[in-house]
Amino acid sequence: MASVVYRYDEPDRFVAGTIGEPGERMFFLQARQANRVTTVLCEKEQVVVLAEHIEKVLNEIQRRAGGPDAGSLEPPVVDNDPLDIPVVEEFRVGTMTIAYDADEDRLVIEMFSTEHVDEMDEPDPFADETEIARHEAESAAAAFVVRITKGRARDFVARAQAVVSAGRPPCPFCAQPLDPAGHVCPRANGYRRALF
Repeated sequence: MASVVYRYDEPDRFVAGTIGEPGERMFFLQARQANRVTTVLCEKEQVVVLAEHIEKVLNEIQRRAGGPDAGSLEPPVVDNDPLDIPVVEEFRVGTMTIAYDADEDRLVIEMFSTEHVDEMDEPDPFADETEIARHEAESAAAAFVVRITKGRARDFVARAQAVVSAGRPPCPFCAQPLDPAGHVCPRANGYRRALF
């Protein structure tokens, strides 16, 4: 396991947020519990994937329960506040895992740093993705572990989706992000779709 672990068993807040202007934004994941705050740097795609997978886990839990999800009955927490300051990143996120603790009815999200402890051997190049992820988690220099209720997980997904969509709008022709300074659209540069 990682040599440094930032653990939040009952966080008051767990959110995705950004700093910077669209097109130059830096993405962060942040947890707060009482006076303690931990912030980690990640990629936009990691926020998207984390939100998608949390939503899949929540839907699977509800499907297996066969009825209304108790987490969906919790009143939603609309958190539009900026990240807690000062924003000091502890590490850059590499591997992430999501699990469900049925005994405590909480989702467990683990994020591991891209920096590794030197004494670990390299993973087997023929290992499957699960084995490689396990190896990366074991050799990570730091980990960020957050345990949240299903209601808080739904709130995280809603905010993460809003944060990601608040970026640059897509070009209606090529779907690439539009820059405020202008956009060279490949579709307007002589490219035409085949008619048939």
